[in-house]
Amino acid sequence: MIVKAIQFILFSIPLLGSQCAFADDTSVFLEDLTWTELKAQIASGKTTILIPIGGTEQSGPYVALGKHNMRAKLLSEKIAHSLGNALVAPVIAYVPEGSITPPTAHMRFPGTITVTDDVFEKTLESAARSFKLHGFHNVFFLGDHGGYQQDMKVAADLLNKEWAGSATHASATPEYYQATQVEYVHFLKNKGFTDEEIGKHAGLADTSLTLALDPHMVRADQLPSAKPSAALGMYGDPRKSTAELGQPGIDAIVNKTVEAIRAAIRQ
Repeated sequence: MIVKAIQFILFSIPLLGSQCAFADDTSVFLEDLTWTELKAQIASGKTTILIPIGGTEQSGPYVALGKHNMRAKLLSEKIAHSLGNALVAPVIAYVPEGSITPPTAHMRFPGTITVTDDVFEKTLESAARSFKLHGFHNVFFLGDHGGYQQDMKVAADLLNKEWAGSATHASATPEYYQATQVEYVHFLKNKGFTDEEIGKHAGLADTSLTLALDPHMVRADQLPSAKPSAALGMYGDPRKSTAELGQPGIDAIVNKTVEAIRAAIRQ
């Protein structure tokens, strides 16, 4: 009897720990909630949903393919916590990245995944309609990649026309991406970095942002020898990238996006 009792306790402990791991009521991620928990949160006033949009693409030989997906998720989490009344939808990882036949843009590199613009827009529209059905009043698309910013606007405009007169509104939230192209670039230039170093893709800015959010996504030991080359998928110079340089970019994205969302909700 004593042996059986000990066995029961030993086997029960991991189960209890596993159950506790899912009982985090501080999470803002939709995926962490049950449908009844979600319903209760919406009823309590959490009627803003953030839809993080990433993309699965190459970023040179030293940054993982899921860079945009990771950044979109973690930045959306920070934004939701700052807002206080928002939840975060699952990341949309399949986005337009160029054509397949012939392969263009990032599709020239293994691992990049693409969908057509119309499929992408319809995905955004369907997700937004789902959230409207469930009681959300504010739907914000947060796009971490520059290539589909116009598609997000097309989807939001269509939804707002469809929802005219209702309590629900959609927004492409361009401030999220603009923060990396304006405020963050100004910061880096003031630090003495050149446009060639900052880059447009997989350069100093891009890599520093990634290091600040999740250094495991960057093969830091390869950075010193990684010379800028479009043939390797690099449009900028990442060799001086640091997490410390990335943090002001994160702050700019979060602050500008929170301001924009609050202003949109007030309107």
